Formats: sequence, structure tokens, C-alpha cells
Amino acid sequence: MDEVLTAADVAASNALAGDALPPSLSSNLPLVSALLAFSIAQFLKLFTTWYKEKRWDSKRLLGSGGMPSSHSATVAALAMAIGLQEGLHSSSFALAVTLATIVMYDASGIRLHAGRQAELLNHIVCELPPEHPVSNSRPLRELLGHTPLQVCAGAILGCIVSILMKNSV
Repeated sequence: MDEVLTAADVAASNALAGDALPPSLSSNLPLVSALLAFSIAQFLKLFTTWYKEKRWDSKRLLGSGGMPSSHSATVAALAMAIGLQEGLHSSSFALAVTLATIVMYDASGIRLHAGRQAELLNHIVCELPPEHPVSNSRPLRELLGHTPLQVCAGAILGCIVSILMKNSV
């Protein structure tokens, strides 16, 4: 006679055999740290924008650019959490640090200059006469990248979040 196993039977037999079920995503320290650092950085942009421009801009919650860099916070938190969890000698840590370096370099270099070019192009288009074919084109996004200070602030935030998450577990 064929025996039918239910999910509860499999779970019970795994528990008896000492095989733990795979942990949930919420217990993944690097992932949770990265997502939390990103969320905090995006939330902080509301206040840094208000401090600088004296106005509330809810678009900053989802937009790129600004203080602190949420991209930098995310990859720094990921690298720090992996380093704390698996050690600085692990291949995962080496991969995460390499990724973080590339992302932060891109944010403060290429994307920053692309944003400055967009700002200049938008200014030039505004100066064109109304009959020019490009004069009514939609403006380019200018807030693309970050200053080195914004990148450093994001990286520090990400590291702090990972350390606090590790200490709270």
C-alpha cells in the first residue's frame, strides 16, 4: 500500500532528523539591513531637502539624488552585514565590497556628471525660441547622482544600520 505524506509529516520528520527548515527572508541580516538602510536614507531625504530648500517635497521619498545617497546606504549596509555575519575573509564579503565600490563610484562620478549635463541642457532648451522643434520637449531629470559627501553619508548610514541590526539580533 502506498503511503501518502503530508507537509506536516515532512516537517515533523525533518525536525526529528535535525534538519532545520530554511530560514525566512526576515532573518536574512544582509537583506534586511540593506532594505532598512535604503528606507531610512529615502526617508531622511525629506528632511535634508526641507533643511536646504525650506520646503517639503514628498517626491524625495522615491526619487534619486540628494542627501544621503540611498544607493550607497544600501550597498554599504549589505557589505557590512555580510562582513559581520560571514567574516571579512569570505568570498561573499569580497563580492559585496566590490559591488559597493562600483555603485558608489558610479553615483558620485558618472551619474553626478550626467545630472549636471541634464541641468545644462534643460537651461539651453529654455533659451530656445518657441518655434524651435526642441523647445517644447520634456525636461530631463537633473537629480541623478550624488556629491562625494552624499555618498559618504549614505555609506556611513548603511554601516551604522548593519551594526545596529547585528547587535539587535
